[in-house]
Amino acid sequence: MTGIDDLIAATSQTTAPRGTAGSPMVMCDRLVRIFSTAGVETQALQGLDLVVQGGELTALVGASGSGKSTLLNILAGLDLPTGGRAMVAGHDLLTMGAKERLAYRRSTVGFLWQQTARNLLSHLTAAENIELPMQLAKTPRRARGKHAGDLLELLGVADSRDRPVTELSGGQQQRVAIGVALANSPGVLLADEPTGELDTETAEEVFGALRTANEETGVTVLIVTHDAMVSEHVNRTIAIRDGRISTEVLRRAATDEQGLQAYHAQEYSVLDRAGRLQLPTDFIEALALKDRVRLELEPDHIGVWPDHQGQRPQEDA
Repeated sequence: MTGIDDLIAATSQTTAPRGTAGSPMVMCDRLVRIFSTAGVETQALQGLDLVVQGGELTALVGASGSGKSTLLNILAGLDLPTGGRAMVAGHDLLTMGAKERLAYRRSTVGFLWQQTARNLLSHLTAAENIELPMQLAKTPRRARGKHAGDLLELLGVADSRDRPVTELSGGQQQRVAIGVALANSPGVLLADEPTGELDTETAEEVFGALRTANEETGVTVLIVTHDAMVSEHVNRTIAIRDGRISTEVLRRAATDEQGLQAYHAQEYSVLDRAGRLQLPTDFIEALALKDRVRLELEPDHIGVWPDHQGQRPQEDA
């Protein structure tokens, strides 16, 4: 076995139920997506590898055109990759038929768009919007009402239960939209630029609601954004560049001698299963790296040098 099969074999559960932390919920293996327009091909994803464990709160950041939206559409079941494999909560996204794909979008993944108009129906109240996905899933009326109320309470908008969503602020609408995405208790919540239309203070409220949903329900949350500041709100930030994962920032809690807890962030470059490594852009520019570089294996690290006249510097770069 190779690639994603190794990951599955190394995990005690191939299908992580909602709220099971530490089990892979999202797995991409050498994922490729090629678009063709007027005979010109564009490779949006170039052999991307990704693993998100059950219960994680993760952000995927990248510039416009980096491939992040393409990846999100594939994980949401809205698009198909050209090659490679993608699995979410045990579902193989390449082999699902039309009915399976519809059921997958209805119950396995929840989706939060940037534009509130795509998340909510303006003529319905907050509670009615949340109940609608449950109605489509044939959930009994009484259970729908209770679950909608619980979600509104969890997200801090219980007092807006019977108000039309057009009367709510942008932040309130996005919190109700999170409730809609969680209505059928999905294993994964995908959020596409959920705070792109909000001011800083309101954006923090929405991120707080996403954190609460993650902590209280155990849903795995993947937020796609161009805003690098999102890393302050999540434990893991994954950067995508040129259709591949380039770096990750992990935030870990540490307690000092006075017993105070603080979060410390550490950035890592990501080595994919083909042995490819993307160096940070500022490193490349600082050493004027281009075309080819020299490598040397040291006892505890690898040295990387620019190929200036083929000479190795006196000290390690």
